[in-house]
Amino acid sequence: MDGSTSRSLTIATPSETNLTSTVLDEDQRTLLLTAANTGSGTSTSALAFASQLALMSGESVLLVDASPSSNSLSQQLKLEKQRGFSDLMFNQDTPPLLRDCVVRLSDQPFDILPSGIYKRGKERLNPDLMRALLSNLAKDYRFVVVDGEAIYASPDSLVIGTLVDGVILVVTAEDTRWEVAQAAAQRLTQAGAKLIGSVFNKRKYYMPKWLYNNL
Repeated sequence: MDGSTSRSLTIATPSETNLTSTVLDEDQRTLLLTAANTGSGTSTSALAFASQLALMSGESVLLVDASPSSNSLSQQLKLEKQRGFSDLMFNQDTPPLLRDCVVRLSDQPFDILPSGIYKRGKERLNPDLMRALLSNLAKDYRFVVVDGEAIYASPDSLVIGTLVDGVILVVTAEDTRWEVAQAAAQRLTQAGAKLIGSVFNKRKYYMPKWLYNNL
């Protein structure tokens, strides 16, 4: 995993963030951020979350762009021409080496695995490949934060959610209907994912699990 890239990007810092339990919990190393619907600000929350984890823990953090949205992390960081997640997961003919895909950002406290350049067709995300990727990444990083697609936009996050140590659901304040958020949370738990909290986007508030369970 070599190479260093400097990208100009302003990351919004959560005004109210409680990450202590996550940082101190050795069992929570791989984390997925997802939302019920697209446009909920998952990428923005993932950036802030990864930054806060790195600064608070003082340990290595990798941000994985697993969402091919029109305003993805890779596009924001001008890494859309860099091989990455899609190449590792779906390019069976000429798959790249993992170390050639991870980018070190000189102006950010975390590294990133871009979304990739491979154009995915109707291929489904292979759970075995995803599990192997997470396992390899967790060997090199204290935290692996995955920016995932919305639950109702793609089945990928349901697959990834069952493979990570914890899932955080992003909710847009004053926009996402509670019924929709609750239905998305139910789909995740029924699939076998472990929900550990929520992020109120725009309010940037991390909700502990005990409070999330009372929604």
